[in-house]
Amino acid sequence: MKSLVFPLILLSFLYSNAQDSIKQKEYNTTKITEIPKIDGVLDDAIWDTLPELGDFTMFDPENGTPELDTHKTKVKIGYTDEAIYVAAYMYDNEPDKILRQFSQRDQFYTQADFFAVILNTYNNSINETKFLVTSAGTLADATSENGRDDWSWNTVFKAEISFDDKGWYAEYRIPYSALRFPKKKEQLWGLQFYRQIKHLNTSYSWNYIDKSTGNESQYSGLLTGIKDISPPTRLSFYPFAAVNQEFFDGSNETTFSAGMDIKYGISDSFTLDATLIPDFGQAKFDDVTLNLGPFEQTFSENRAFFTEGTELFNKGNLFYSRRVGNTPSAFSTAYNNLGDNETVLENPESVKLLNAIKVSGRTKDGLGIGFFNSVTQKTEAEIVDEVTREHRKVVTEPTTNYNVFVLDQQLKNSSSVSLVNTNVTRNGHYRDANVSALLFGINNKKRSFKYSGKAVMSYVNDIDNNKAGFSTNFDIDRTKGRLRYSISNRIANKTYDINDLGISQRINYNNSNLDLSYQSFEPTKTFNKYRINGWFNHNRRLLPDVFVNNSYGVGFFAATVKRLAFGGHIRGGSKRKDFYEPRTEDRYLERPKMVGSNIWVSTDFRKKFAVESNINYSTFIDSEQKGLYMRIEPRYRFSNNFSLIYAISRWVGSNQTGYVNTVGDDIIIGQRDVKNLENSITASYNFSSKQAINFSLRNFWSTASYSDNKYGSLNIDGTLTPFNYDTVNNDHNTNFNIWNIDLTYNWRFAPGSEAILLYRNKIFNQDEFSERNFSDSADELFRQPIQHNVSLKIVYYLDYNNIKGLLKKT
Repeated sequence: MKSLVFPLILLSFLYSNAQDSIKQKEYNTTKITEIPKIDGVLDDAIWDTLPELGDFTMFDPENGTPELDTHKTKVKIGYTDEAIYVAAYMYDNEPDKILRQFSQRDQFYTQADFFAVILNTYNNSINETKFLVTSAGTLADATSENGRDDWSWNTVFKAEISFDDKGWYAEYRIPYSALRFPKKKEQLWGLQFYRQIKHLNTSYSWNYIDKSTGNESQYSGLLTGIKDISPPTRLSFYPFAAVNQEFFDGSNETTFSAGMDIKYGISDSFTLDATLIPDFGQAKFDDVTLNLGPFEQTFSENRAFFTEGTELFNKGNLFYSRRVGNTPSAFSTAYNNLGDNETVLENPESVKLLNAIKVSGRTKDGLGIGFFNSVTQKTEAEIVDEVTREHRKVVTEPTTNYNVFVLDQQLKNSSSVSLVNTNVTRNGHYRDANVSALLFGINNKKRSFKYSGKAVMSYVNDIDNNKAGFSTNFDIDRTKGRLRYSISNRIANKTYDINDLGISQRINYNNSNLDLSYQSFEPTKTFNKYRINGWFNHNRRLLPDVFVNNSYGVGFFAATVKRLAFGGHIRGGSKRKDFYEPRTEDRYLERPKMVGSNIWVSTDFRKKFAVESNINYSTFIDSEQKGLYMRIEPRYRFSNNFSLIYAISRWVGSNQTGYVNTVGDDIIIGQRDVKNLENSITASYNFSSKQAINFSLRNFWSTASYSDNKYGSLNIDGTLTPFNYDTVNNDHNTNFNIWNIDLTYNWRFAPGSEAILLYRNKIFNQDEFSERNFSDSADELFRQPIQHNVSLKIVYYLDYNNIKGLLKKT
C-alpha cells in the first residue's frame, strides 16, 4: 500500500496544470415595486415585465441533452428589499401524466414532479440553499455543502402551484430571513434550477452540470442585479406549548410544558438559534436492538434543534449530538455499592436539557464560524433503605456544559481548511474532555483530484486517569472521469477518546484502503446508469505494530431504463485478530477467514406496487459459523393520498462466537446462535400537503442461545481452551422483544406553525428463555405493562417584522 502512495500523488498532479472553464449562464434580475400574490397562478401583471430564462439541459439519465420542445421550462425572477420572487413555468404536453402524490414537508422523494430554486449567496461553488416545491404542493428546503444536502434544515418561505392544460406552475416568495449573504452594495449569487419529470424519468438543470467531474454545486450560473437592498431585521420566535398524558402499569401522569425557539440574524451573514426550556417528547422512537457486541448502540438524531443547520458543527464527525441529554454518564453507579437493604427507587434514564444555542454564519471572505453551547441539569438517582426507610441520592450526571467551536475557511476550487474544538465540562470533580482537530479538503485546479485529511488531538481529564490521544486521516480521491479511485489511511493511538461529545468505537489502529470504480454517465439501450467497484483494506494495530487482517471485494450497481435497480457484491477476508470482543486491553479473539455475498433489487416506485429486497450471506472457512440476512419491503400506493409500506427482515447467525463473562483471569467466550426478526408497517394518509395522519409500527424480536459445553477460555494467541462454565448460575441466553407504535396527526396551519397530536405505545420484555418461538415470545411480551402516551404540541411562528407592522397600525 505504501508503494502506491507516491505514484498516485505524482499522477494526480500531472492532471492539475490548467483550470477547467465552467460556463456560467447569467440572469440579471429586476427590483419590483408591485408584489405578486403567491397563489401559483402566474397572472400578476408584474411577471409580464420581467425577462425570462430557459434552455434547460438534461443531467439525468443523459448528460447535456437539450430539453424537449414539449417540456420546456421558463423562469422569471424579481426582488424587493424583503424577498426574492420566482415564477416557474413547467410545460408538459401530457399534463394528465404528471404524477402528484401528496406528502408532507421535506418528503419530496415521492411520486411527484418537483421544481427547485438553488441559491449560492457567496458564489463559492460550495454552500447552497435549496427551495423546492412538488407538483402536489409539498415544500422542502435544505442547506448543502459540496453537494451534501441537509433536508432536516427548515426555514419559512412560501411557494404555491397551479395546473392547466399546458403544464404546471410554481410561484415563490423567499424572504431574506431564510438566507445568509455578505453585506455588499451589489450581490453576486450563484443560481441554479432543477426540474424533475417523474413520468419521463428525467431531470433537468438550467446551468449545465458535467456529471463526470466534481459535484453539482460547482456548476451554478450567476444571479446579478440585486443591489442596494436593506433587508429587514431577521428575528423570529417559535413559542410552543405541550401537554402529555402517560399511562403505565396502573399509574398515570399529566405534564405541561412550554418554551420557545428563537432565530436572530446577528448580521446579514450570521444567525443565532436558541432553544429555551426545550421539549423533545414527540421525537421519533429509536430502533433499539439486542446488542451483544463490544460497542455501544448508536441512534440517529430525531430532535429538530440538533438536525437543522448543523453542517458546520458536523465537520470532522466529532460531534455526536445524542450525547447531549442522553443517558447519564454514571447511570450504573446507582446500582453499585448498595447497602444490604437498599434498592434504587428512581434512576432517570436521560438528562434534562436546560437550553442550547447555535451561532453560525460565513463572512464575505469565506470564513465560516460556528459556536454551539448547551447546558444540562444535574441528574440524581434516589436510593431507599427498605428497613429504615432512609433515602439518599447519588449524582449520576452533574450539571454539564457542552461546547463546539468551528472555523472553516473556504478556498479556491471548492477547497477548505477547518479548525474544530469540542469541550465537555462537568461541574465539580468529574470527568472533563477536550478535542481539537485540523481538517482540510483541497481540490486541484481541474477538479480532477481531491486531497483531504484531518489531525485530531483528544484530552480527557478524569478523576484518577488523565490521558491524551491522537488520530489522523489522509485521503486522495480521483474525482473526474469514468474510472475513479481513492487511497486512504486512518490512524489512532490507544488513548484516543472523543466519546464525551463524539463517537469513536475503535482505537489503536493503522488502516489503509484502496478503492476503484468504473461508472457510466450516459444511458445505453438497457441501462440508465451502472457502476462497478472494488476495494482492498489492510488493517493493523498501531502500537505494537500487529497485522489484524486484509479484506477485499467487488461490487456492482445498475439501473435499467425501466427503473429496475439492482446490485450486489462479493467479499472476503483473511483471519482477523478481533481486539474488541474480549473487552480486555491488548487481548484478541482470532476470527476465521470469511467469504460473503449480497444481492438486492428495487422495482419502479412510479408504479402503484413496488418492492425492495435484499439477501446477504456469509460463511467462515474452517469454522461452523454462518450468517444469513434477508429483507423484503413491498409498498403500495392506493391513491395520491394514501400509501402503505411493510418491511420484514430476518437474520440468522449460526455458531457465532462472542464474549460471555470474565471469571478471575479467564476471559470466557461462548458459541451462540443468534436470530433476529423485525417487522414494521408505515402508513400515511395525506389530506393535503399540509395535513396528514401517519402510522408506524415496529416489532423487533431477537434470541441468543448459547451452546452447552461450548465455552472457552481465551488464550494469549487468540485461540480457545475448553472451559467448564457454570451455566446454572450464569445463564446468558436471551429472549429480547420490543414493540413500538406511533400514530400522529400533523397540521401545518400557517407558515412555520404546526399542531401535532401524537399517540404512542411501547412494550418491552427481556428474559433468558431463548428457546421460545415467535408466538410464545409475543405472548409473553403482551403480558408486560404497556406504556401509553398521548400528547399535543402546538408551535406558532412569529416574525418580528410582522409584529412591528401590526403595532404600527394600532
